[in-house]
Amino acid sequence: MSDQLTLSAETRERAGKGASRDLRRQNRIPAVIYGNKQEPELIHVEEKALVKLLMTGHFSNSVVEIELGGKKQITIPKDVAFHPVSDRPTHVDFLRIVKGAKVDVEVPVIFVNEDASPGLKRGGVLNVVRHELELICDNDKIPDDIQIDVTGFDVGDSIHISNVKLPAGSESKITDRDFTIATIVAPSALKSTEGDTTVEGEAEA
Repeated sequence: MSDQLTLSAETRERAGKGASRDLRRQNRIPAVIYGNKQEPELIHVEEKALVKLLMTGHFSNSVVEIELGGKKQITIPKDVAFHPVSDRPTHVDFLRIVKGAKVDVEVPVIFVNEDASPGLKRGGVLNVVRHELELICDNDKIPDDIQIDVTGFDVGDSIHISNVKLPAGSESKITDRDFTIATIVAPSALKSTEGDTTVEGEAEA
């Protein structure tokens, strides 16, 4: 599980594009805290501190403790907007959570034991359909990632959610189907060879 992150914030007195631009000129990023049946709170945070958290690589599936006006609020990031050219963060949405609550998160997948996959050893290619899994997790047990073991998978095999052992406190948000996470496809060289053989056979016929 990711360590809990902390972020200091100040209250935003004004909303709107003009006010947000003024904040960003001061290297502050506008944000909002919402949820838990409370009124949304307009805040702003230091850009440098926010970027540092974004650089951890697991900001989006971490619990973030926001210090505001001498009080602490437990949240998870729900959306980060970036400038289309500079890639600078421009706005953040935080969702309040309470102790013991479950949260919806998207957790990245990592594939392990590729050397133990017959299909990959023969030159097959791992075609990733889902780079992240939508999970419902205990808010104190959000995993950094989900490791998927590809041992024994051959060319033509598919890896479904039913093949994945999720950690305690986590379950798939999608429950109505056994969806595909990845497939092992034949290498392009093998496809080309098969294609050439077919053409030759047709020509002889």
